[in-house]
Amino acid sequence: MSLKTGENDTVPDKKDGDMIGKFFQRPFFLSFTIGIPFCVFKLLFGSTAIRVAAPEDLFLMISGGMVIIWALTDLLMNVGRSVLDLLRRPASFEFCIIAQFGHIFHKPRVFLAIDTLLTFGIICTMLWSGWITKLTLFESYLWYAATTLNLISLSLVSVHHEIRMARTM
Repeated sequence: MSLKTGENDTVPDKKDGDMIGKFFQRPFFLSFTIGIPFCVFKLLFGSTAIRVAAPEDLFLMISGGMVIIWALTDLLMNVGRSVLDLLRRPASFEFCIIAQFGHIFHKPRVFLAIDTLLTFGIICTMLWSGWITKLTLFESYLWYAATTLNLISLSLVSVHHEIRMARTM
């Protein structure tokens, strides 16, 4: 038995068989290991865009500011989802603004995937443009923490999945 926390989200009940698998699906885990790190990548990209922009490059400054607003909005949404999940309350909103927009088309998960694609594009842009070298020491540590959370959680979920698959064979 599970408690509903929002669209397609469940909070594991003690009677559930796979507590670890259920934990990996909780909004708290998803926000902490994916959503919030993605917000960090977006924030650092936006602030770096503003920092590297020449004074006459208004487009880059405005774009950087818009990415910061996007990141802060998503950060609030992820923190909200985490808090509601910990309180075992349903969320009436998605993990990010793009997925929330997807509700108009009744496809929030598709739009969440688009947000993921855009964030991966931001990560690649930071790396391939050389902007990653423009981060301050503190910003670098934020980048490392976000990367570590994201990659380790992906690995844990993958190992858990493979163990479960091996048990069924």
